[in-house]
This record gives sequence, structure tokens and C-alpha cells, in this order.
Amino acid sequence: MNILLIHQNFLEKNDAGGSRFNEMTRIWEEQGHRVTVLAGMGHHATGQIPERYRGKYTYVDRYSENRTVIRSRAAAGQSKGFLGRLLGYFSFTVSSTYAGLFKAREKYDVIVATSPPLFVGVTAYLLSLFKRRPLVFEVRDLWPESAIDTGMLTNSLLIRFAFWFERFIYRYARRINVVTPAFRQALIEKKGLEPEKVVMIPNAADFSMSDEILRDFDRSAFRKKLGIADKVAIIYVGAHGIANHLIQVLETADLLRDRPEVVFMLVGDGAQKPVLQEEVERLRLQNVLFFDPVPKQEIFRYILAADFGTSVLKKVDTFKTVYSNKTFDYMACKRPVLMVIDGVSRELVEQAGCGRYIEPEDPAAFAATIREYLDADRKKWIEEGENGYRFAKENFDREVLAMKYLRLLEEVAGAGASSFQQNIQPNRHE
Repeated sequence: MNILLIHQNFLEKNDAGGSRFNEMTRIWEEQGHRVTVLAGMGHHATGQIPERYRGKYTYVDRYSENRTVIRSRAAAGQSKGFLGRLLGYFSFTVSSTYAGLFKAREKYDVIVATSPPLFVGVTAYLLSLFKRRPLVFEVRDLWPESAIDTGMLTNSLLIRFAFWFERFIYRYARRINVVTPAFRQALIEKKGLEPEKVVMIPNAADFSMSDEILRDFDRSAFRKKLGIADKVAIIYVGAHGIANHLIQVLETADLLRDRPEVVFMLVGDGAQKPVLQEEVERLRLQNVLFFDPVPKQEIFRYILAADFGTSVLKKVDTFKTVYSNKTFDYMACKRPVLMVIDGVSRELVEQAGCGRYIEPEDPAAFAATIREYLDADRKKWIEEGENGYRFAKENFDREVLAMKYLRLLEEVAGAGASSFQQNIQPNRHE
């Protein structure tokens, strides 16, 4: 099978960040399939264009024998507010459509597009029409709701267009994959989609990486290298953006000045990172450490060096529907999770018995929970870490879910031309 994937933020080799599709496409290739990815040139967190892409509109990068990534130009400035991100989204729509038509010239069996941004659906729709291939559309975030709830999207015309296009692309796609049960419920009950059209293949833990590192990892030496040898370290891994609202971590750190053994490790990048660093300086916090993004293979070492992992988002209703990628990495590394996200993420931690839920934007509760752990027997930390590992292994193994996704694509591709015709019929009545 030959798969065309549209993913604006598909990671560079050895880049940091969410590597869901980097890992799944590797597994698909190992199963004998070919994958071509249409991706953006800008870094997913900073929007910066690497030097090797300067002056180029498209760039073809062969990741391996049967995996090719075609990167195309998107306007820089994705990290500079919502208007900058919108410009990046729409410019990628134009450039990726061009790349899909004139650079991705193979005969494909199926097209996959993953959102956000929602507007990759424009490219997906056009390429599906021109190449006459069925589309599988993935929803990793309920957009535009999340952009509205966080205050990033306020223009009424853009909001109306976004909701209209969301309905359009959902109706057009042959199948829709969602990554949480709450997303599936929302698409069926609120968006009116047929239950059989909506599939759930969630985010997952990559045990191949964590297990390999666990076998020979010198934790003491690495902790000493990081400067946390005698500390109880709480790690956050990922974007430092508006939605993450990491100021609540700094406020919690401020309340824990009397517990000098505690340190917070913030690993990653994003638009709010300079603001957070200035706030740490202003408050003269000695218990917050910032680290640059590191490749996926390396991030497991940082998590293993820590004692707890934390997943944090702004307190808005939309985020009650999301699973946080980093949570699965913490579970794969046997670290208890301090879950500062309500909804399905809270349910995940409580069901697995692998940590504690903390009300978002309540630093006092966050600090109190950490104090409880500090005063508890450390056997509890180990037990919760083991619980999370076992639960994730049984329900969220990357290898297993990648194969499930592959079966979905084979089903859609196997329907051939009839699948394509079914895609376009509903739109006659839109």
C-alpha cells in the first residue's frame, strides 16, 4: 500500500516534540508499505525555518528507503500570536497543495490528514479530488473550539468559516480517526456524524524506546549531569504555549520555597518560554530549571531522571476532551503522573492508578499534593509508576495501535473507487 500523509508538524529527524506519526510511519514501512509525507519547513514550536531550507519552496528528504518527506514553505512566525499561526497555516495550505500536485507524483492508495491545524483539510480535500483517492481525516484536537476557548480565535468571520469547513471536511472524509473517547462522543452527538464513520485510535506510549533505555540507563550519573542529584524532580515535557498555561507551575514552585528538595524541570520550547523565564527571574525562583527541546530518544532519559511527570493545560472545557501525549511517555517510564488536566486525562490517571489529579490553575492544591507525596512512603511512588506502565502497556502500546491504524487504512484503500464516490456524494447536499 502507498500512503500519502499530510502533517504540517511532522518532526525532523531527531527533533523534539510529538512523534506519533514519525513512529507510526516507521512501523508501516517495516510492514512493507510506502509513505510520502507532506510537511512544513517551520519548526513546530518556534516557526523558525532551518538553514538548509532557506530560499527553497519545497525540499524532498528521504527518511529511509520507503519513507519520503516533502517539506514546503510556510510563513515564519507561527509562534508570534494567533495571526502569525494563521498565516503559517494558510501559507502551508497553498504550498502543500502545490507539493502534493507536482512533487508527490506516485500512485497512492489512500490519503491521511491529521489536524490541527484544521486547514490541512483544504489540502487533503483538493488532493483527494485530483488524485481520486479516499481520505482519512484525523482529529487530535477539537478545533476551532480549543482556539476559541483559549482566546486565540476571536474574529467572528474566521470562527464561522472554521465551523463551516469543519463540517464540510468531516462529511467528505471516508473515515475520521479521533484520539480520545470524548472526541468521538463530541463528533457523534454534537457534530451529527454517523458512529460507524468515527474510529478511535488514541495517542500511545513508545515502549521500544523507554524499555531500551531502562535496560542500561545510569540514572545517578545523568541526574548529576542535570544538577538534580539530591532533588525530587518534577518534569514537564512539551510546548510552552498559551494553552499550556505553565505560569501555574511557577506559582506552585513559589509556594514550595520551604521544600528546597523539590525542583521543577521544564523541557521544551514555545511562544511563552521567554515570558516564563522572565517570571522566574522576577520571583527569584531557585527551584525551576529550563531545558531546551531534545530528540524523542533523549527525552526518555530526562523523564527517567525525574521522580514525577506532570501534564498541564489551561482551565477550559475543551481540554477536558484531550489526552496529553506526554502522559504516555511518563507512564512508559514508570513515573507517577501529576495530572493538571480535567476530563478524560483525569479519568486516565485515576483508572490506571498512576498518580493524582489536581484542579487546573490551583497552585495551592498543586503544592499540597506534592507535599503529600514528599511525606508519603516512596514505595507509593514506585507502585503508581508500575501501575501506569502496566496500564499503558495493555491499552496504549504504539506498535499495537500503529497496526490498528494500518488496518483502517487498508480497509479504506481496499474500497477503491467506490470509496471515493461515497466521499463526494454527501457534499452535493451541503
